[in-house]
Amino acid sequence: MTRHAATSLNLSSIVEHHAAQTPDRLAVVFDDRHFTYGQLNALASQVANGLVAIGIQPGDHVALACPNLPFFPIAYFGILKAGAVVVPLNVLFKPREIAYHLRDSDARALLVFEGTAELPMARMAREACDQVPGCADLVVMTADPAAGAPVERARTIWQLVAGQPSRFETRATHPDDTAVILYTSGTTGQPKGAELTHFNVWMNGAISRDLMAPMIDPRVDGHNVSLITLPLFHSTGQVAQMVASLIGGFAITLVPRFDPATVLAVIERDGANFWIGVPTMYWSLLEHVRAKQLDPSPFRQHLRLCLSGGAPMPVAIMQDFERVFGVRVLEGYGLSETSPVAAFNHLQRPSKPGTVGQPLHGVEIRCVDDHDRPVPAGEPGEVVIRGHNVMKGYYKRPEATEEAMRNGWFHTGDIGTVDAEGYLSIVDRKKDMILRGGMNVYPRELEETLLTHPAVSLAAVIGVPDDRLGEEIMAIVVRKPGAELTEAELVAWCKAQFAAYKYPRRIEFRDRLPIGPTGKILKRELKAEPTS
Repeated sequence: MTRHAATSLNLSSIVEHHAAQTPDRLAVVFDDRHFTYGQLNALASQVANGLVAIGIQPGDHVALACPNLPFFPIAYFGILKAGAVVVPLNVLFKPREIAYHLRDSDARALLVFEGTAELPMARMAREACDQVPGCADLVVMTADPAAGAPVERARTIWQLVAGQPSRFETRATHPDDTAVILYTSGTTGQPKGAELTHFNVWMNGAISRDLMAPMIDPRVDGHNVSLITLPLFHSTGQVAQMVASLIGGFAITLVPRFDPATVLAVIERDGANFWIGVPTMYWSLLEHVRAKQLDPSPFRQHLRLCLSGGAPMPVAIMQDFERVFGVRVLEGYGLSETSPVAAFNHLQRPSKPGTVGQPLHGVEIRCVDDHDRPVPAGEPGEVVIRGHNVMKGYYKRPEATEEAMRNGWFHTGDIGTVDAEGYLSIVDRKKDMILRGGMNVYPRELEETLLTHPAVSLAAVIGVPDDRLGEEIMAIVVRKPGAELTEAELVAWCKAQFAAYKYPRRIEFRDRLPIGPTGKILKRELKAEPTS
């Protein structure tokens, strides 16, 4: 069926709209740097022109690896303007991980922040691109416009946009065209790319913006500032904050790395009204205020609403935070495949601590048994979702898509209950997944890589309780006969293979692992055993 221009929808229109209506309104803040909507749109247009100049075509995939800096929204919307697809990458990825994502996503180019001495992102990107012939263009985002590219066979973002016009006629895309590919491991080990459409992201951002209603200043040009500490390469920071805030015409203030003192200073400096964090961040802010005996009143006068996701929020922490900071905290639930928000404790109804609320407008959630039949209210079952937020599918994985989308519902793999009032509770997580400080870690990927070490014969990765992070990562390893390998040596090796949030901090060597009748390692036995 032929699609007509009347059905066009490009996510970059949210920036273009405010640039046309209120070009001088503040859009992005980073430290002492400020960008208006007019400036954001102009810079994104220059990026789009630059990408077209190096041969990027509509539908091409362009990877983006950048922390919470103004470069991210500028490049993000520039890629979209060019009609291309954004593939956000975790900034902590090592070369092996970068190369996998570039290869799997068929990325034509990579825009990467230069990094730091501790995290040389450009160097690692160059190493990764050399392993992926299809990724022909490497663009490095450098802080100094006069500096050259820090690695060979690359251009800087400044060279990309040099002489490019600040206007660009956005390439027409359609609501069901892919806008973003977000990678998620699920339970299959190797990460899969969830294809989110322009409509998926726009709609989820618009509804997330409605969740911010209490922070909205009643004046047309009111002071509405969204503080973003969650990484923009992650679906929550990207859609539920960046896209949602820009749809609302708000300003976003960016913090590249969470630090409680910095966050509190930014709240006061920029008058931040809205924030999303994971429970460990809430705990850190409370502990910092108590340890430093800070007066919370300067923060109370700004914050109007906080949201929490990524892990269950302990009721005591939520209640303490609401009391100290004088702001309501709403819990929610979602996945990369659901753009991401699927359920939230809504403002119109009282929150139920321990639940993740009710479905978003236009989203249906139910719990089903092993035969996909709905279970009674209060009974546990697999959480399935359908609605405007559900992904298009997994990129190049029709079988995985078909399995996940059985009977027209996206199957999350999570076990939950829905009570008589429609409040969802998550009672168990995806098989094997470890939740470390709000970050998902999937053991199979780690195990497969551990087995490539010349001294490792067998390995199992599990999560163990941790007071600060919720869970810490532990690898239980069987060495090859005669091999000599210490815990410190293997931890150091893992640090070179994995992003910082997911390498095993604890290693335990054993002569054997418990194996079941089907040949699978019995992780439930490992988890039940006391760990040293």
